[in-house]
Amino acid sequence: MPDPTRKIAPSRYAGQVLAARPELVAELADPAPFARAAIAAALEGAPGDDEQALKRRLRRLRQRVLLRVMARDLSGRADLAEVCATMSDLAELEISVALGWAVQRLGAPAHGFIVVGMGKLGGRELNVSSDVDLVFVAAGIEDHERIERVGRKLIQLLSEVTEEGLAFRVDMRLRPYGESGPLVSSFDSLEHYFVAQGREWERYAWLKARPLTGADHDELMRLVRPFVFRKYLDFATLAAMRRLHAEVRRDVARRELAHNVKLGPGGIREIEFVAQALQLVRGGREPELAVRPTLEALDKLAARRMLPADAARELSDAYVFLRNVEHRLQYLDDAQRHDLPEDAEDRARLARMAGFASWDAFHAQLERHRRAVTRHFQDTFAGPEPKQRFEPWPEHPRLAALRASQRYAALSDDSRTRLDALVPALARAARASGDFETTLARGLDLVEAIASRAAYLALLTEYPQALERVVTMIAASSWAAAFVTRHPLLLDELLDDRMLYAPPDWDAFARSLRASLAAQAGDAERQMNVLREMHQAQQFRLLAQDLAGLLSVERLADHLSLLADLTLDAALELAWAGLRGRHREGPARFAVVAYGKLGGKELGYASDLDVIFLYDDPDQRAPETYARLAQRFNNWLTTRTESGVLFETDLQLRPSGASGLLVSALEAFERYQEKDAWTWEHQALTRARFCAGDRAIGAAFEAIRERILRRPRDAAALKKDVLAMREKLHAAHPNRSGLFDLKHDPGGMVDVEFAVQFLVLAYAHRHPTLTGNLGNIALLKMAGELGLIPVELAGRCADAYREFRRLQHALRLNGAQYARVPPEKVSAPAQAVRELWGAVLKPPDRP
Repeated sequence: MPDPTRKIAPSRYAGQVLAARPELVAELADPAPFARAAIAAALEGAPGDDEQALKRRLRRLRQRVLLRVMARDLSGRADLAEVCATMSDLAELEISVALGWAVQRLGAPAHGFIVVGMGKLGGRELNVSSDVDLVFVAAGIEDHERIERVGRKLIQLLSEVTEEGLAFRVDMRLRPYGESGPLVSSFDSLEHYFVAQGREWERYAWLKARPLTGADHDELMRLVRPFVFRKYLDFATLAAMRRLHAEVRRDVARRELAHNVKLGPGGIREIEFVAQALQLVRGGREPELAVRPTLEALDKLAARRMLPADAARELSDAYVFLRNVEHRLQYLDDAQRHDLPEDAEDRARLARMAGFASWDAFHAQLERHRRAVTRHFQDTFAGPEPKQRFEPWPEHPRLAALRASQRYAALSDDSRTRLDALVPALARAARASGDFETTLARGLDLVEAIASRAAYLALLTEYPQALERVVTMIAASSWAAAFVTRHPLLLDELLDDRMLYAPPDWDAFARSLRASLAAQAGDAERQMNVLREMHQAQQFRLLAQDLAGLLSVERLADHLSLLADLTLDAALELAWAGLRGRHREGPARFAVVAYGKLGGKELGYASDLDVIFLYDDPDQRAPETYARLAQRFNNWLTTRTESGVLFETDLQLRPSGASGLLVSALEAFERYQEKDAWTWEHQALTRARFCAGDRAIGAAFEAIRERILRRPRDAAALKKDVLAMREKLHAAHPNRSGLFDLKHDPGGMVDVEFAVQFLVLAYAHRHPTLTGNLGNIALLKMAGELGLIPVELAGRCADAYREFRRLQHALRLNGAQYARVPPEKVSAPAQAVRELWGAVLKPPDRP
């Protein structure tokens, strides 16, 4: 390990301090980390100091800490994280001690005075020779003059230059109204300022805000958070940050700061801009992004694919390199400098401290990092082409009506400018779709729905690829157009092809869903919205893959069914956690059983959920508790919030139907199925499965189901019951259109389903594998292999069912009320199904 005292030799500051305080040399021979506890111990006697002694204590401690940090850093013993954490610990503890001393001497209430660390102190990323950016807030100000005296004394104790130097320079310009504002703000005045006066750059400044002293921190951050992070995705931030950075660049040029590693091109500030802009855009929707340290923010953005992994890696590497360069510049003279030296001697000192043999080698590496930062910064903040902003609107009655509307007139100047850029681009994309009028109409429905939301207009103008993708989707499907118009938050999903078209990772989705819900603990309304938004986002990704031809109807239904299972499981946990007066603290002994489309894993985008609820709990209070849970859970699914409805549910398949109890004891359910259930209820049971809740109850249900399905039955009586139910269902869906109803007409999907259900109920006692919840296509194949129907017929009917589902799906994607087609289009598949019906059920009079 290199000799630390030799490594700090290039620092003129170190030489001066050691000359004045030679006793510190011993601390540098084999320097240990300067732990927070050691800093606190060095400050223990501060309350008894007089003012001069306190100032001396603070300044001399800073000298010790800075020398130790420098020695560990330059000898390779400390990384950037340790350097920043140690300097942040020093600042926090010295601020706390100085504030306590001032309060004690001036008699102000200590607990109500909150020092808020901003900038790098807020992020615990403090430089070795940095200012501390502070804001003072008091929960309740009764004596404003005395509170301000405390604040002024704190600043003096830290920043006054004595013969020992200073402890920390204090910058108070980030407070409300800047230098012209009061030194200390009340909670009420701070909130009013955020609402009435807060500017875009101040959101950037308050992103790292961290209370350091006092109490009521949670209450303070409840005021700060909605100012920093908007409720909706805030793509307007990118334009604001672009303008802010342009101002910084102009200032850099004016002050000739091109060689400034903080403010110059490719510098530290640009890395912070990238991370914090993306945090501001998405942090209101994704609380995990509301972190203060820059490197942590880059990691989280990459993990959530909001920043390409290679970009995050290069920006992180550059950040570490540039911050280390910044520290070495400041080690020279303990000066707050960020500019590269001009003279050869200081260049040599800097290169040596940075571990390079020469200035040229150091500078080449520095430029490589700065070029990478500039490239990624430009990728993040690239704006729309200027020509798009001023292109005239095409001539079209619908466009003319929009431009003449009160909605257009009421837009802000920024939103109107964005809409003026968006409409011509939308018209061009609609013309390229092949159906200009339909696509333009659907696109304008979307535009009119989002016109008052500046963030969504900004998204579509900032990201032309998002506009192209949404136009492709709405051109292909009226259902997709209506879906995204109802839920414009989904537009964000269009930004990244890799996420949009990636195969679902259901384990990752489940983890992300639970983490997002946990972040909103205590806010049931927000949790309900999170459930809906995350379900909709995943549905939207599947929709994009579906329209791109990447998923078969069967695979899509599998995904949608699993998505529903995971969402139901999470919703059930939340409903139970918030249930008052429950009789047990552990997990609910309660299960959700799916029937119908969800049970058979044939779910569509807008399918209702046929579900029943079971419990298995001997406690005498259980029936009442689980009845309330079932009602609460159903409300979590069906309540319309600002994010829409999660699922519509149908609870009619429970024992005794609508007249039965909402939730059944497992034993009662078994007894009902054994003794009282109708044949049609056993038909429904062929497509039932456990989908959420207590897995032990789920396993018990599956055992009951298998036992019921394997029960020997009289084939003639079974056939009579199945035929009667089929005729009843047919009568309930008359079709006088002259078209073939893919689902309900003879030879359609219901005939396949009833034939399969009959085969299961009639033969499962001899062939137990038929009880598997495998889907109609797999069960047809199995019936053929078992010799219950001809193998060739089984294959044709499986193909027919698959084709019917494909056609039905395509019709529903374009808003068809009924899944009906010309009979000649499906004559062969329908004939195959009629043959199946004749082979299995042989009805006396059937067309």
